[in-house]
Amino acid sequence: MQNQDHRALIQKLLNCALACENCATACLHEEDVKMMTGCISLDRDCADICTQAARLLQRDSVIGHQYLILCEEICHLCADECSKHDHDHCRICAEACRICAEACHAHHEHITQN
Repeated sequence: MQNQDHRALIQKLLNCALACENCATACLHEEDVKMMTGCISLDRDCADICTQAARLLQRDSVIGHQYLILCEEICHLCADECSKHDHDHCRICAEACRICAEACHAHHEHITQN
């Protein structure tokens, strides 16, 4: 597959990354920031991993589809954490993460070693 075929997946990855960045920033402004540290940490990890996955797919990397396994996992972890909190930014983030996890699952390949 060429990177043109990955446009929809790349967009979902970037949407997720942006939702996670927004959630992390909003969490920093919540009244009880200490309660939000787990959410902030996972948001940041998820944003970084989704952004890197988008880059790998865009450049047609040989490990792009394998990297989606990791991306799917962090998206599930982040969605689960965000679902514990009653904030709009967490709800939006959890939804974006679930959509991204499903898309990653549909496109990832098993890790193979030579």
